[in-house]
Amino acid sequence: MSEVLAHELYSLLVPLAQERLIVPRACVAEVVTWQAPEKMEGAPPWYLGTIHWSGRAVPVISFEAVCGQSPPNPGTRTRIVIFVALSSQIPSGYFGVITQGFPQLVRVNADVVKHDPSRNFPERGPILCQVRMLNESPLIPDFEHLEQMISEETRAS
Repeated sequence: MSEVLAHELYSLLVPLAQERLIVPRACVAEVVTWQAPEKMEGAPPWYLGTIHWSGRAVPVISFEAVCGQSPPNPGTRTRIVIFVALSSQIPSGYFGVITQGFPQLVRVNADVVKHDPSRNFPERGPILCQVRMLNESPLIPDFEHLEQMISEETRAS
């Protein structure tokens, strides 16, 4: 039984406007209600600004806008998922992504998740790949690339 559990990963399906991200649960520090970020002068459309969370200034981005789409308009279901930065590039150690609802907890393993080659993504973009799981085709974000983009914008301000 413990061997089976060792090959499973608790993950979150994070709802975006048209897609979902799938991320390890351990990468998420908290999900907070929407609050308008403090804008940063000259920032690209994907960099929404910063919010104050747990005594830190946390940069908030729109994943849709990073992918070249329009940032979604905040609504009653809009939340900000606070991610733990995987590198030391972001001074606060965290960054936020605007979502269109609460993330859904799922347990995944090799039997449930398979690579979905139906779409191609740029090599150095915000998406590593798409996977297929049951009736979902969520995207796996490239946190390293996102953190680098956020760091560059934060330093430019």
